[in-house]
Amino acid sequence: MKKLFLTLCLVPALFSAASAQMRLTLAEAIDLALSENPTIRVAELEVQRYDYVKRQSWGNLLPQLSASGSYQRSIVKSEMRGGISFGADNTFALQGDLSLPLFAPQVYRTMKLNDTQMAAAVEAARSSRITLVAEVKKAFYNILLAEQSLVVLLESQATVQRTVDDTELQYRHGLASEYDLLTAQVQLSNLQPTIIQTQTSIRLARLLLKMYLSIPEEVDIEVEGRLDALRDEVLAGTDGLTTDISENSDLRTLDLQKELLVRQLKLSNAGRLPTLGAFGSVTYTGNDMEPFMGIGGDDVSKFFWTHPITVGVQLSVPIFAGLTKMNKSREIKNQISQISLQRTYAEQQISVQVQSALNDLLTAREKMFAQERTVEQARKAYSISDTRYRAGAGTILELNSAQLSQTQAQLNFSQAIYDYLSARAEYDRIVGKER
Repeated sequence: MKKLFLTLCLVPALFSAASAQMRLTLAEAIDLALSENPTIRVAELEVQRYDYVKRQSWGNLLPQLSASGSYQRSIVKSEMRGGISFGADNTFALQGDLSLPLFAPQVYRTMKLNDTQMAAAVEAARSSRITLVAEVKKAFYNILLAEQSLVVLLESQATVQRTVDDTELQYRHGLASEYDLLTAQVQLSNLQPTIIQTQTSIRLARLLLKMYLSIPEEVDIEVEGRLDALRDEVLAGTDGLTTDISENSDLRTLDLQKELLVRQLKLSNAGRLPTLGAFGSVTYTGNDMEPFMGIGGDDVSKFFWTHPITVGVQLSVPIFAGLTKMNKSREIKNQISQISLQRTYAEQQISVQVQSALNDLLTAREKMFAQERTVEQARKAYSISDTRYRAGAGTILELNSAQLSQTQAQLNFSQAIYDYLSARAEYDRIVGKER
């Protein structure tokens, strides 16, 4: 379904003569990333690889059957004293061998190890998805922030342009000084570099999002939504927040690494146990013997065939291997101790990260409330200043200051919303939330 979505979006765009373009919501962007991002696809292939590894281990418990054949020609045969030779001039041999493990502790332990390896690969794929979702959200919100900032700056530019036009008209009629006109024009010019920088930020943010979504660079993308419209999401976003880190992917990965070492230790110890196997062999051999005198005095060659069949069991008991197995077990136990210490320290670090993320969430939320009030105050202050200036009771400096304060308040309000949403994406990553 996800690949179908990508096809429907991209195929018409790629064959269009005009500039290709596609619009995406946040949910669609996440779905597309989870479907097409190479990191996710590599992780899924790794899970599939360990499935094949497990099947290989399981195959060691199945019967093993082999066949071989040979031909032998005697150039010089063995001779006894007196010129008597023995042996065949030509020998044909066919052999089939069958073996079946009856008791193989190492194979059993290897299969348990494969199960843990598979679980580790699944967790690695889950970690890749969690990280990718967080990065896609941040990139998406970054585009919304840049676009919202551009809207505010363009509105500010239009407001300042109106002030410049009105001041220029007043200057021509002798109602405003040249200083007022120059001040208004300078303020208008100062906005242009910021607008250009914001436009560049939008292009770079879109390139980053396209990289996460594996969308070709020639395809233009547009994101749906406005950052200010996510205010209600911020208000309800603190519901259900917790410091539980049991689903953290890093901790779960360390737990699985420890389990892998435990499985490896059991596999190493299994090498000290005896193994029992059954075997069978069938041989079909043909020899042409020395000619002998037949009826009528003719030489006759005789070809003899034999077909022995053998079956049996084989017991293998390891007795001494130069202390290699014992030292191998000690090495693995040492690694288990290391991973336990790493896990304890990592849990402490992640607990701090969760607390920091929660503080960032609450701080950004309070900043949004404060900036929301500041925006209303700045708008009212600008309205009063604009009225005073047009009535001749205020100065251009007051008007410029009020206009700058209004623009900055609006930008700060959008920034506070972005900070909350970005912190929430990071919080979800830390606690192990996939969507």
